[in-house]
Amino acid sequence: MADIVTLDGKNIDFEDGMTATEFFADRKDVIAIRLNGAPADLDRELHAGDTVEPILISEPDGLDILRHSCAHVVAQAVQELYPGSKLGIGPYITDGFYYDFQVEEPFTPEDLKAIEKKAQRIVKEGQTFHRVVVDEDEAIRREANEPFKLELIQDKGKGAEGASVEVGGSELTVYENRNRKGEVVWQDLCRGPHLPSTKLIGNGFAVTRASAAYWRGDQDNASLQRVYGTAWASKDDLKAYQVRIAEAERRDHRRLGAELDLFSFPDELGSGLPVFHPKGGVIKREMEDYVRARHIEEGFEYVGTPHISKEALYYTSGHLPYYGENMFPAMQVDEQRDENGEIIKQGQPYRLKAMNCPMHNLIYRSRGRSYRDLPLRLFEFGTVYRNEASGVVHGLTRVRALTQDDSHSYVAVEDAASEIKHLLDFMLSLLRDFGLDDFYLELSTRDAVGKKANKFIGSDEQWDEATRTLEEVARATGLELVPDPGGAAFYGPKISVQARDAIGRTWQMSTVQLDFNQPERFDLEYQAADGSRKRPVMIHSAKFGSIERFLGVLTEHYAGAFPVWLSPVQAIMVPVADEFLPYVEEIAQKLKAHGIRVEIDDSTDRFPKKIRNASKSKVPYTLIAGGEDRDAHAVSFRFRDGSQENGVPVDQAVERIVDAIKTKAQV
Repeated sequence: MADIVTLDGKNIDFEDGMTATEFFADRKDVIAIRLNGAPADLDRELHAGDTVEPILISEPDGLDILRHSCAHVVAQAVQELYPGSKLGIGPYITDGFYYDFQVEEPFTPEDLKAIEKKAQRIVKEGQTFHRVVVDEDEAIRREANEPFKLELIQDKGKGAEGASVEVGGSELTVYENRNRKGEVVWQDLCRGPHLPSTKLIGNGFAVTRASAAYWRGDQDNASLQRVYGTAWASKDDLKAYQVRIAEAERRDHRRLGAELDLFSFPDELGSGLPVFHPKGGVIKREMEDYVRARHIEEGFEYVGTPHISKEALYYTSGHLPYYGENMFPAMQVDEQRDENGEIIKQGQPYRLKAMNCPMHNLIYRSRGRSYRDLPLRLFEFGTVYRNEASGVVHGLTRVRALTQDDSHSYVAVEDAASEIKHLLDFMLSLLRDFGLDDFYLELSTRDAVGKKANKFIGSDEQWDEATRTLEEVARATGLELVPDPGGAAFYGPKISVQARDAIGRTWQMSTVQLDFNQPERFDLEYQAADGSRKRPVMIHSAKFGSIERFLGVLTEHYAGAFPVWLSPVQAIMVPVADEFLPYVEEIAQKLKAHGIRVEIDDSTDRFPKKIRNASKSKVPYTLIAGGEDRDAHAVSFRFRDGSQENGVPVDQAVERIVDAIKTKAQV
């Protein structure tokens, strides 16, 4: 008698013990399954009551399986080319995969070419992946020559946290690669799942680069070589990805920052500590001036707070117990020593601030507050310091010193929803002003399971109310809302605005967080209309996240060609010959009188090179002047795209530029 399997919501007659391969024999596009919700290999047996869904190679789960399988092929290629190399781990990652190896010498570009060529041969051989469940003794026997795999097995046996993630669920599994004769040619301890055959990898993969790594990410552990790769469902998809990567490299803000003389990262300062050059300073100032003015328009009051404070402040706020690993170590203030260097008076520990909110709470608490004061909206450009690991620091987008456009709204509980709506509307309008208009929202909530529950403070009731309020306001915007369980700050849930840039990449921008806990920890109160004392709620918001990060994102979004109002130089004057310099200088003075940032190229370069230099500098407008222009009191008006209008009257040229600045035109 047939059993029943649920497939795509329908009950289908099914012989118990049949494999998914047999079940989907007529579906050549199916490369794996979701078995009771979890990805699994096609050779898994199906039983009555199972929920089964097909996985295609082109969908997200299918691409993950493709990339994980490709990591195994690359690992096999490395061990065939470099006998004696030892295996670390090889997961799929966004857009690709990596595998870690212990080898005698770092991989060279020539090595990577050889590895890719060998991997291509393995793919063409059509080796098959076979899942084998083993006990601990069998796993140790199979991995006797792989010290890192043995460590994973032993950790799993001890119940070590994370070991099951690296090894595979609640059981130990080995994946064997077999040739067409059925002989095992390679194996790896792995949780899977994998493709049925290496042939399904096709020619849509590439080995991309190598880097140094540490076993399990700990610099006290063995040094390894990490080989990265990418894999896609087709060669066309691979080529499209490579085009996107090339475009991303062209837009890399670190490269553009150097080319356009905007900012740099001096080794003498240390990792994650950028400096802004005069031209970058212009952009930063324009951003800050505009956002400061917009905050004031929206009812915020501008405040300022110090960069350091007594350490105790961050125990009160909860940052040291819950965020302390991201803060710089304490410094001793007022410590006294004798002539021998012996301490005769203990100092007091101070900390560089990692957040502005504790100091804003002190401003709120500095005097009595009434319901008439609410909402109280405080705002500052506060520079904070985060002890980021050097491995995650990246240009302007991940730094150790960052300036937040940080605001805190103190409101009555019943007014929290309307204030959050006000903030979201404000955030989205600001981002649009800077040329970002493709958004979705992410709701980061508490994950109160296991050890993660210790990351958060406050009662379940407070978290439930805060989460419900944020979700209702977020959904009312009509934007897509994506869940982010476990991503909340320790004191409350948050909404983050995820913005897509000009080439479709997603960046986290603005955030708004609802916090019941800090007002309680700082004993913040206000007098209600009936004379009673009540506790406000606190709403944290940052519109850019940080000035540095936002400037890095904008640099890549615009590929360095900033809109006129943000451009460090808005117009450059180029005389056709030296005899026209006096005329060009006269026009430049007129532009400056209208607040336009203008430069004159009075170098000894020939005219064609001056035009090329202006183009490379990505200045919005190049104003060219020769004899006819001087006689007609006009200029030739050249745009960034290379188009040009000749004989434009000077007053009209000035008016065009002024209008583009005022309207924040995306030129």
